[in-house]
Amino acid sequence: MLEQMLEQQTAPTIQPAEIDWLSLAESLGSQFAARETEADESDLFVADNIARLKAAGLAAAGVPIELGGGGASYSDLCAVLQILGRYSSSTALAFSMHTHQVMVPTWRWHNQNAPVDGLLRRVASEQLILLSSGGSDWLESAGTAIKVEGGFVITARKRFASGAPIANLLMTSAVYEDPQAGPTVLHFPVPMTAQGVAIEPTWQAMGMRGTGSHDVVLSDVFVPDAAVALRREQGKWHFIFHLISMVAIPLVYSVYVGVAEAARDRAIQLAMKHRSDEHLCYSVGGLDNELMAAKLALQHMISTATVSQPSFETTNQIMTGRTLVAKAVLNVADLAMEIAGGGAFYRKLGLEKLFRDVQGARYHPLREEGQRKLSGQLALGWDMSSL
Repeated sequence: MLEQMLEQQTAPTIQPAEIDWLSLAESLGSQFAARETEADESDLFVADNIARLKAAGLAAAGVPIELGGGGASYSDLCAVLQILGRYSSSTALAFSMHTHQVMVPTWRWHNQNAPVDGLLRRVASEQLILLSSGGSDWLESAGTAIKVEGGFVITARKRFASGAPIANLLMTSAVYEDPQAGPTVLHFPVPMTAQGVAIEPTWQAMGMRGTGSHDVVLSDVFVPDAAVALRREQGKWHFIFHLISMVAIPLVYSVYVGVAEAARDRAIQLAMKHRSDEHLCYSVGGLDNELMAAKLALQHMISTATVSQPSFETTNQIMTGRTLVAKAVLNVADLAMEIAGGGAFYRKLGLEKLFRDVQGARYHPLREEGQRKLSGQLALGWDMSSL
């Protein structure tokens, strides 16, 4: 009995950081494929898949161990999303929106000692799912904030809110016409259960049909002064957007590289019966070149995000990578359809869905026009403080 007690006292405790997140993603992803197909065919949100990611600890994987989370590294979470993207495009993309909303305050906690521990502890203890409205806001933001006693009344419509049906907390913003400072963007969280918050089921899209990217409508929602985490000048670059660009974009585009990998593998599988065709070999080689280009650009983005500080230079590196990844994954999808031939047009073969899903890579900010403008301004020595 004494020996057993001693063994129990000295047995090593498995810490969250020791979890093999990549193997966990492979295991879960392989189970998600069937639900992904159902969601695509019926415009259904992949709620069960997200719930299983939560149950496995992935919702709080990026929260530091000290705050009750899994302590997963940034690069590991990019890899997790890439793996999930191979199996379930919609699950991966919806989950990337939550993940980057966790990793932004995590970066601030590690690097700035920012007072974000309350939010991160809640994500870990309550298994909160965070909802981003960044895609429909960006530098300009959207919606109005009217000052009232003790806070603001918010009226807004937030589009492309991926994961809305299962989210707990909307991380969003609105524009306040400040009498002294002029148009000012306020950033704040809103509980999805708050009075005046509604989800309007608008998501009937070409691809990524299971992401539940509906409109979230805020009708006279009260936000207390204490909930306003940031005020910034409308339309101007701010530190927080350099941070969001640095952290969020590589996570989101990890998903698309995973989708491209799935398209490549499916095309090869369909083409194997013609593998002696020299022209086909040439096309497959071109496809693999494009996929390698996407992977290399993504790795540059991840490496930049891991070692850099938010700045115009860092944003330029990240957004240039975003353009290169988007171009490459779209080329992979095109070549995959060509390689598979007419059969790729049939939905039952699966490639058509991947082709549709990867088209979403076109639309996340900064789109190529904006990225090229920013890169050119930096190269030509513009005064970036005025932007």
